[in-house]
Amino acid sequence: MNVQQLDETYRILIASPEVAPFAKTGGLADVAGSLPKALATMGNDVRVVMPKYRGITDYKTLGDFPVQVGQRKATAILREGVIRARLDGIERLVPVYFIDNYHYFDRDNMYMYFDEAERFTFFSKAILEMIRHLGWAPHVIHCNDWQTGPVPLLLREKYSQDTFYQGIASLFTIHNLKYQGNYPREVLSLIGLGDEYFTPESIEFYGNVSFMKAGIVYADVINTVSKTYAKEIQTPVYGQLMDGILKSRAQDVYGILNGLNYHEFNPETDARIYRNYGLGNFEDKKENKYALQREMDLPPGDMPLIGVVSRLVDQKGLDLIAEIIPDIIGQDIQFVLLGTGDPYYEELFRSFHGDYPNKIAVEIGFNVALAQRIYAGCDMFLMPSRFEPCGLGQLISMRYGTVPIVRSTGGLADTVTNYEPDRQAGNGFTFAEYSADALDDAVRRAITVYQDRRRWMSLVENTMRHDFSWNRSAAEYMSIYGVARNKLESLPYPA
Repeated sequence: MNVQQLDETYRILIASPEVAPFAKTGGLADVAGSLPKALATMGNDVRVVMPKYRGITDYKTLGDFPVQVGQRKATAILREGVIRARLDGIERLVPVYFIDNYHYFDRDNMYMYFDEAERFTFFSKAILEMIRHLGWAPHVIHCNDWQTGPVPLLLREKYSQDTFYQGIASLFTIHNLKYQGNYPREVLSLIGLGDEYFTPESIEFYGNVSFMKAGIVYADVINTVSKTYAKEIQTPVYGQLMDGILKSRAQDVYGILNGLNYHEFNPETDARIYRNYGLGNFEDKKENKYALQREMDLPPGDMPLIGVVSRLVDQKGLDLIAEIIPDIIGQDIQFVLLGTGDPYYEELFRSFHGDYPNKIAVEIGFNVALAQRIYAGCDMFLMPSRFEPCGLGQLISMRYGTVPIVRSTGGLADTVTNYEPDRQAGNGFTFAEYSADALDDAVRRAITVYQDRRRWMSLVENTMRHDFSWNRSAAEYMSIYGVARNKLESLPYPA
């Protein structure tokens, strides 16, 4: 994997409500923590901005500035940390700016508070005030998910009247359209907008103000985290009632698959797994399997071991898994699940463990090290999602030679192709219909191939040789940053 040096580089500000390793609830944090590294090693001046949550402690203080929120001014304290980017002998330090305000962000959790609209209005406005405070004007502000949705709106409608902001383009990335940030009409006054913005053409959305819609309507360019999901969200089935507005901007909607940090997720060097291995010594993967079985109180053996690492929510297809377990568990297989979420699913899978203690192991919770040992120790990895904007689990599992079994939707459709034994082509097992029968068939196909060692190793080699690194995805982002800048240049500035 070589660093791609560019003829033209940009000043890029990546704005996100969460960034790994500082604060994380899901895949968004991984994107916001990994993409800047790839962009920086290409030669860009890339910086990151996020809220300073309570758990963030490693920083220096740069100063403070006022932010208007509704009728009052709030103080934004600007802190700074760093992400180290290394690739092919190149090292870059990526500044990470933390927007601090004790009232908004010094709390036990990151989200799910009554004043979310006010918190992220403050964050969005502070982003735009911050760059003026720093005297650093990016070429592009790359906004991520609804918490940053007001940024493109304010940049286009308010701040572009100031010459400092007139050369700044915006990109809005939709990581999951289901989460939209919809709030009552009164939020307009917090943002500093009049009733003229409460229209279907602007940010009114079924009687509410929508932060997600603000990003979609006002950003210069929009993207999602896979090409298939970019198409799916323009349909009523996946569009979460926003398919109409997305179709109206179809020429500005792109799909770029998330990448994977190949330094963090590397079976040859990963200190979290039991035994390091690669294609050259793939037999050592078995040591990870036996050790995982012992850790999870399953009888060690060479039967197929199927793993799930997931949020336990409806989106992930857990109802299908639950429906097929009584049928497939009669075969000589084992099943391991790690996750937390909906109490219904937590109790359901605990009950499966109680019914089949020698075949099913369940760990309810969030355990990064155990997750890595599941990726490394299992033979197959299950992701039968209802919808999946990109998906990270299938990318990690393939990196570790663990064959994915997925439903063909969103990023799963873009990364996993069905294995054809006669041609030895494909890198996993897929199914299209959202049904237990279709999932059951895919699992049985995987078990059949597993029993043919020669074909199974051919399939494993296919999975491990795919390149899903951030270097490839970052090059695509560079292209649409250019598109956003060109589009901005074609628009008249407000008088």
